[in-house]
Amino acid sequence: MDLTKFFSLEGRVALVTGGSRGVGRMIAEGFIAQGARVYITARKADACDATAHELGGNCISIPGDISTVEGCKALAEELGKREDHLDILVNNAGAAWGEPFAQFPEAGWDKVMDLNVKSPFFLTQALHGMLKASGESGQMAKVINIGSIDGIRLNQWETYSYQASKAAILQLTKRMAGHLISDNIGVTAIAPGAFASDMNRAARDYGDAVAKAIPAGRIGIPEDMAAAAVYLAARSGDYVIGSTLIVDGGLVNGDVGGGATKFI
Repeated sequence: MDLTKFFSLEGRVALVTGGSRGVGRMIAEGFIAQGARVYITARKADACDATAHELGGNCISIPGDISTVEGCKALAEELGKREDHLDILVNNAGAAWGEPFAQFPEAGWDKVMDLNVKSPFFLTQALHGMLKASGESGQMAKVINIGSIDGIRLNQWETYSYQASKAAILQLTKRMAGHLISDNIGVTAIAPGAFASDMNRAARDYGDAVAKAIPAGRIGIPEDMAAAAVYLAARSGDYVIGSTLIVDGGLVNGDVGGGATKFI
């Protein structure tokens, strides 16, 4: 048994949305380390360009706003000018909104649901031809949707649309997987726990306190997220279809006392 090439992404072409920071950047950096050419996109052009510069020549910036169907189509069109196929799509771009139940606004609902659920579907739809072209070459193409453990269990925060959206993307992953596998496109999801980012400010700003509530005793580090994504994106993940990989240090499945909910 030779597994040396099972985790390689040598020569593969990837697109990571929301790739300028946080979980998206962790994944992009991991893909590059394994040999992939990675396109990253983000709404803020300066941040997207800066991250691509920092990650080196195998990282290419395509700034854009994919919060609308038109934006998804525009990104797919731009990528199509540069590549004739796409091996890996990571739907990571997301938003959150927290506000008390009685005051929670429609704008906070629509913004989060549109970017976290609608955009991954319609971007994958717009890139279907490029993904299918990759699948037809022999090696399976991959779509990885980034969910959250907040789509699996409750926390104390009044982030109603965020938690609903993350539950939805995990179910959507299964439905997309059932359809796209016939084109040799494998769809999976990752549900991150506490990773330091602008999205998870508790882990970023109070990491030591958060770590005390995690069964593994620490928050996640970039290598944890990168390794999980590489596993699903590479040949190693070809027999994993429609599943969600929980990367959380045990918060969902190892927290016997439930104490983590007051921190995360």
